[in-house]
Amino acid sequence: MPALDRDLLDKLTAWRRHLHAHPELGRHEKMTSAFVQEKLTELGVPFVANVGGYGVVATLTKGASERTVGLRADMDALPIQEVNDLPYKSKTPNVMHACGHDGHTTSLLGAAALLKADDGWSGTVQFVFQPAEEGTGGALAMLEDGVLERFPMERVFALHNWPGLEAGTVAVHRGPVMSEPGRFKITLTGKAGHAALPEQTHDPIVAMGHLIVALQTIVSRNVDPMESAVVSIGQVHGGLASNQIPTNVFIEGTFRTFVPAVRDRLLSRLKGIAENIAATFEMTAAVEFTYGSATINTLAEEDMAAAAGEAAGLPVRRDMKASTTGEDFAYFLEKRPGCYIWMGNGPSVNGGDLHNDRYNFNDEILPAASGWLAAVAKQALASNAP
Repeated sequence: MPALDRDLLDKLTAWRRHLHAHPELGRHEKMTSAFVQEKLTELGVPFVANVGGYGVVATLTKGASERTVGLRADMDALPIQEVNDLPYKSKTPNVMHACGHDGHTTSLLGAAALLKADDGWSGTVQFVFQPAEEGTGGALAMLEDGVLERFPMERVFALHNWPGLEAGTVAVHRGPVMSEPGRFKITLTGKAGHAALPEQTHDPIVAMGHLIVALQTIVSRNVDPMESAVVSIGQVHGGLASNQIPTNVFIEGTFRTFVPAVRDRLLSRLKGIAENIAATFEMTAAVEFTYGSATINTLAEEDMAAAAGEAAGLPVRRDMKASTTGEDFAYFLEKRPGCYIWMGNGPSVNGGDLHNDRYNFNDEILPAASGWLAAVAKQALASNAP
């Protein structure tokens, strides 16, 4: 892995553990943002705060080149109660950095420190510390606040740690990296009544049972087997008493696709199945859904990302399959060419995968993550690509 000055590595480790101990949910990253600003000040890197909420954008310019590049890290945590027994365990009840955004933020601070001390490049690097990645609109908020216009960047890069991938390995995907994340809610409205007199009711619980089973046919019978899609139900709500048939029952779930045509077909079937099953049982269905964008790399930037891994002395893999998880860096990639890589976090410890209450970012990959971010910025600025 790239060598970091011992003092800097010790600082980064301490910073990462501080962030882990003081997690904040999306749109509430006030202390995290202040911490990032404090450390950028210590590093002597100028910044602008409150971009798209608690976002921070730092800027470094060297030499005469007018080339620009953006590096992005996310800052928010998840509503999960940590069970790890660590000296730096989360001090905030029911909130923890279960996805490694504490490590991403620290890695970007490390890249800023490396590039600040390195005179072997020319151009401008924008360090984007983004709030609210976990489904609360942080990327869109920064874009709506003019981040790309206020802080010009020709292309953008980011990373996500990946448990199970060998520590320090750079995984570069060809095209799609993560799927379009979507959410749905279906409410069936029937007629309430006494559970002992079911003939006087229109029972939404029975109808919902049929609907839950039928929704599982969407992927198996409506999606091309060569394409990828997921439909999963995560919540079922209905009824308040054991001797009453309720008026309403609703479910909530997620769907994932990579291709807009597949998404449109999936949503059409979701709505059609719900409405027709409701009609079968003499009731109505209300279908609500939202969805994001797939995270898709661009060709030239994939090559830059791989070259940066090699320049940083890191193992590079280009054979990893895309994941049906989601990532709002997708919105940056819709506006600018770029690449989103996975950085190996090493083996999962005690089942501590992403979004797990036993997850912990591996501090030993900080040199690799910071090193790759600095290297890919230099690769992009030195590239002949337009």
